[in-house]
Amino acid sequence: MDADKSTLLSQGSAAYREYLTAQAVAAHVTAQALGLGPTDFFGLNLIALAGSMTAGELAERTGLSTGAVTRLIDRLERAGYVRRAPDPADRRKVVVEPTPDPDGRIDAVLAPQRTRMGEVFADFEPRQLVVLFDYFARAAIALRQTAHDLQGD
Repeated sequence: MDADKSTLLSQGSAAYREYLTAQAVAAHVTAQALGLGPTDFFGLNLIALAGSMTAGELAERTGLSTGAVTRLIDRLERAGYVRRAPDPADRRKVVVEPTPDPDGRIDAVLAPQRTRMGEVFADFEPRQLVVLFDYFARAAIALRQTAHDLQGD
């Protein structure tokens, strides 16, 4: 790696750490606004992104035990954010699906963040957005792998 890139990466480290911390704080506050704990909010987000998943898949993605995931799903179901449904591929299994947001509670809580992030993205050219979104996708893989490694799986 050349010296200029090394210097840039060193200087960018603080900005990156600041971003990660702000993201984590925003997620915690968002979870609280929805009446959820942070782990429940992260689990709900994983379920919503996947469309549905089994408890085992959620345990694998979160690193939680199956017992902890069952309790997480119970809390999300009681709060009306998910429902259990028969797995169409295996009737012995259950999948967890996000429920619609009929009262708009989730959208209302996320609206300010979506607006502000939309303003940030509006300042970038389309080719820059391609780079940003490529970064998000690749960084998500790297972060999931890091979590997997730290869990010792």
